[in-house]
Amino acid sequence: MSTPEHVRLMARYNRWMNERLLEACARLDPAALSADRRAFFGSLLGTLNHLVVSDTIWLHRFAQHPAQHVELDPVRTLPLPTSLDQIVCEDLGALRTRRALLDDCIEQWCAALSEADLQHVLHYRSTKGVPGRRKLGRLLLHFFNHQTHHRGQATTLISQAGEDMGATDLLLLIPEDET
Repeated sequence: MSTPEHVRLMARYNRWMNERLLEACARLDPAALSADRRAFFGSLLGTLNHLVVSDTIWLHRFAQHPAQHVELDPVRTLPLPTSLDQIVCEDLGALRTRRALLDDCIEQWCAALSEADLQHVLHYRSTKGVPGRRKLGRLLLHFFNHQTHHRGQATTLISQAGEDMGATDLLLLIPEDET
């Protein structure tokens, strides 16, 4: 289902979109970032914090893979968030720093993954304690899809605040085929 090449592309897309989102946020007034826009996580800052929180939770789970990928070591030292709506970064500066750390880990880790790693069945518990067992490759599909879902919300919130994100399609990162 997922291949190492696919997860590398998604990791690159993840970083590219996060950098563009944060650049757009930097052009906004700080009050616009924290204004309650009645989104799932209230504000733009709340939405972007949710991505940091959920990525941290998943990366902690992924760090339990038997291969013990050293690329996830920086995440292993981060505190595990206590709720999905936790604000772990109070301002844009802190958010940019944490996001860069997570995106570095994601991209480096995905570059190191093998097909065998993706086939490994990972045992984990949800935030509600419900046990799960799924192949890592399938979990990565969810991981990247979840990011895209909430970044879509964030681009809407940015647009509502008066900034244009421009094109956000993954297609922009997929190289043209020769044949």
